Amino acid sequence: MSRAASRALAPLDEALALLARLAAPVAPRTTSLAGAIGLVSAADALAPADVPACRTALRDGWAVEAALVTGASPYAPVTPRRPPVWVEAGAPLPDDADVVLPPEALVGREIVEDAPALEGVRGIGDEIRAGALLLAAGERLTPMRHAGLAAAGVASIAIRSPRLRLIMTGAPAPAMADALSAALAAMSAAAGALVEAVAVPDDAERIAEAIGSAGADAILVVGGTGEGRTDRSAEALETAGDLMLHGLALRPGETAGVGAAAGRPVLLSPGRPEAALAVFITLLRPLLGMLSGAEEPAAERALLTRKITSTIGLAEVVFVRRVAGGAEPLGGAGLPIAQLLRADGAVLVNPGREGYPERAEIEVTPL
Repeated sequence: MSRAASRALAPLDEALALLARLAAPVAPRTTSLAGAIGLVSAADALAPADVPACRTALRDGWAVEAALVTGASPYAPVTPRRPPVWVEAGAPLPDDADVVLPPEALVGREIVEDAPALEGVRGIGDEIRAGALLLAAGERLTPMRHAGLAAAGVASIAIRSPRLRLIMTGAPAPAMADALSAALAAMSAAAGALVEAVAVPDDAERIAEAIGSAGADAILVVGGTGEGRTDRSAEALETAGDLMLHGLALRPGETAGVGAAAGRPVLLSPGRPEAALAVFITLLRPLLGMLSGAEEPAAERALLTRKITSTIGLAEVVFVRRVAGGAEPLGGAGLPIAQLLRADGAVLVNPGREGYPERAEIEVTPL
């Protein structure tokens, strides 16, 4: 079904449901821990051993056996049978030591201060217990999670990272197309994808060839989705596979499309920057989550500094800038680039709403 053949706009929920039927988590692969930062775990990662594996010092000081210095004070100093051992923070304790006294606890050869057992000491497994769940399947490996896994001695993990082919076409302004391609590639990579960006002229056969080529798990075609004389993306998808939806009740992004080719989901996006970003937020990022098996991220909430008005029946993406008082609406369809570049988030207005009043609490999708 081509967009020209039908003026009906498919609901956004219908497009998402179609993507859910087309997409399945990609095969996992094992990679080094450092190379997996930002990617989605394909399996639970468990601690292989206790950390620390022995008692270690929490502070610099003298390692002793607590029972042998009980009651020590300047008025009742204790002379140990053998000199105490100096330890630095993080160092293993001698086998018979169970407390670390501060540096001033030793005067000459006498202990003048005591402490209860295990004070200043990190016990076996106090940092991480063997078998502890450090990263669940579907969670993204953040830098802090990376630090924890590395501390536990994990060297590699299984991840899912879908391969996305980003096809840029239908662009009368090459500089803008290059900038938009770079932005979409960076955001897709941040969502865990391996991105291959290609530029293809406004030729249905060439676009169809790029859609059908092997080596990708999903395809995004940007540009050429309208009814202009040089718009060839929908025709190309019909040639390469199956154009299932063309024309969505999404503003901006009414000429977006969904289909499949060679068993892979394909998205068509208008070439205007604000429309392409709207398609990324509402369709591509969820699709990448389906392919990677990622958990749905928790929503961020903010108060609107001004009201948002919307049209009933359309899912509308409104770009916002987060400020001290909440989220400042910048606009949606037709938003000038000078305004769009100020955006750091977006609000999706449900098609059943006419918008949100000022000071309403809304969900913000970060960009």
